[in-house]
Amino acid sequence: MDATVLLDDALSRLPDLVRDAVADLDDLDLAWSPAPGANPIGWLVWHLTRVQDAQIAPLVDAEQLWTRAGWADHFGIPDGANDHGYGWSTDQVAAFEAPSARVLLDHLDAVNDRCRELVAGLSADDLDRVIDASYDPPVTLGTRLVSVIDDAAQHAGQVGYVRGLLDASRSPT
Repeated sequence: MDATVLLDDALSRLPDLVRDAVADLDDLDLAWSPAPGANPIGWLVWHLTRVQDAQIAPLVDAEQLWTRAGWADHFGIPDGANDHGYGWSTDQVAAFEAPSARVLLDHLDAVNDRCRELVAGLSADDLDRVIDASYDPPVTLGTRLVSVIDDAAQHAGQVGYVRGLLDASRSPT
């Protein structure tokens, strides 16, 4: 099997994981946090989408959709194109105001579709290209793509977990 087919399969699963977890949530639900300092659902969806866009686009010499397609205009992030949530303080995460679930999911779909398109255009030689020789072993494009997909899958799992905690908090005991 072609490695780009495997990468595409992994990417194709992410939106459904998130969509299932975000279904029927309103703005208050997106901002709900299971504990002080914990990441809310809306922030997690934004973050996993931003990381996917910010990490994959430069790997294939493309502009991020965050700026190219105007997604930054839907979010009130002061640093704009350079910000994707890494290193945010708990106060910054708590102050994040997610747009509607529909905007979050549309953003995720657009970024994921584009990433799948970019990955589909890669060859085996492209995947073997060293993009960071400072590590031992050096990091290849294929290795970095697996890392980005793994990070997004972990965050999608967190979204599902926090959704489960939200649902459980509403259940009578």
